[in-house]
Amino acid sequence: MTDLPYASEAAQRRTFAIISHPDAGKTTLTENLLQAAGAIHLAGQVRARGENRRTSSDWMRIERERGISVSSSVMTFDYQQLIFNLLDTPGHEDFSEDTYRTLTAADSAIMVLDAAKGIEPQTLKLFEVCRLRDIPILTFINKMDREALDPLELMDEISDKLALDVTPMQWPAGSGKRFRGVQDLRDNTFLPFEAQSKPGQTRRLNLDDPQMDGFLPDDQREELSEAAELASEACPSFNIQSYLEGHLTPVYFGSALRHFGITELLNALATHAPSPKGTKAQTNGQETIIEPGSAQTSGFVFKVQANMDPNHRDRVAFTRLASGKFKRGMKLKTTAGKVMSINAPIMFFAQDRGIAEEAYAGDVIGIPNHGALRVGDSLSESGKVQFAGIPNFAPELLRRARPRDPMKAKHLRKALESLAEEGVTQLFKPVIGADMILGAVGQLQIEVTAERIAEEYKLDVIFEVSPYTVARWVKAQDRKELENFVDKHKMQMAEDVDGDPVFLGKTPWEIGYAQEKFPKIDFLTTKER
Repeated sequence: MTDLPYASEAAQRRTFAIISHPDAGKTTLTENLLQAAGAIHLAGQVRARGENRRTSSDWMRIERERGISVSSSVMTFDYQQLIFNLLDTPGHEDFSEDTYRTLTAADSAIMVLDAAKGIEPQTLKLFEVCRLRDIPILTFINKMDREALDPLELMDEISDKLALDVTPMQWPAGSGKRFRGVQDLRDNTFLPFEAQSKPGQTRRLNLDDPQMDGFLPDDQREELSEAAELASEACPSFNIQSYLEGHLTPVYFGSALRHFGITELLNALATHAPSPKGTKAQTNGQETIIEPGSAQTSGFVFKVQANMDPNHRDRVAFTRLASGKFKRGMKLKTTAGKVMSINAPIMFFAQDRGIAEEAYAGDVIGIPNHGALRVGDSLSESGKVQFAGIPNFAPELLRRARPRDPMKAKHLRKALESLAEEGVTQLFKPVIGADMILGAVGQLQIEVTAERIAEEYKLDVIFEVSPYTVARWVKAQDRKELENFVDKHKMQMAEDVDGDPVFLGKTPWEIGYAQEKFPKIDFLTTKER
């Protein structure tokens, strides 16, 4: 059943994420997109210590001090009679799992590349996540006001490393000190680069306009003309269907720091990026597609964040709506039968919030709760809709956690459990002993966890080297087989925050040896929540 008003409201939504390698300029771009759309008046640049202005998307103290993004945030804004939901993802590779979860809620993505560096390792990793979900990607080549790689070389690199068709929508005139602007390859106009320009104020000139003489010397104009012609011939024409299927990426050039190219990127999102589509789910055990215009309100939790407001012990479930019309005060049920009366739903603008009176498919709302909702939970009016789970990945670092004050062990356990439920890290409780083993992708996760525990829970935690280096979830078709394995390896067994069994190995070889000895046991590197 489809309700046309709901479908038309969903069609006005553009829910997108921004992905990049650290330092490619993602947070600066985020700020200036918001400014270009009129959502903020002064964009906060990412700076290290000493910067007075805060960026809207980086709300944690560690983010503001180090000039990096380590958490996902959501920003909703209007532009061209559309509603945009911008999902800002962590740029640091140690938080790639948080990025993956956020991408499950996005309909498209902007990939930000540093013009001097091209495709970097983390960019490649995040792109593979997008490819798993066939997410359409717009590419923004940033920092053209600095010395850059040859644009054709960048096109080849995107095409070769990402196996994508590449369509430049613009072509740059020089880079660094020679950067003069970009030529729009679709209508052959020129957008001159003016370092002090503001979003929405970029001029657009015809190529034969006499004012062009003031921006491009004759030799550079000829160079641009030849390069633009070569690019148009060498690259495929833009095909909207190919883009929507995730096979082709349109490419734009600019400088986020200098506000150049931002409005054109926003316009491209408005014109090309998809509105919400149907979402795979199970209803009463049957595979189905939940359409955005369906009458029943439904959605799924892709992130949980505690203590966004340091004055209150708040806990907010970020929920992507998949269908229907959400109204403040309505009751939604989880598939486990929990009934949630949602009286104070939140619309996000980074660290600022407002009450959501209503929302539609594609929107992201925050549901305050005290532990009732977890990452991966499905919500619907009937309680019978189950969306695909969101995976946890096996950690690459294991550390033993203990409080500096032994009397605070119980408080530390609660703090670690809360952060593990958010997905910041993973927590494993050994079956024997009182140790708490923290699992993380990288060292920065450990540092962020220690800082958040100190700031939000007033606890001093020590992370020591663990005797274990590998963790695998264990599963078996035959329950007795699993019980037998657990019984023989009690010293190395643990439980995660969901109570599922985990085998802790001292080396990868030990995992392989256990697999040989117990072929009916599955040793899993991912687990759906």
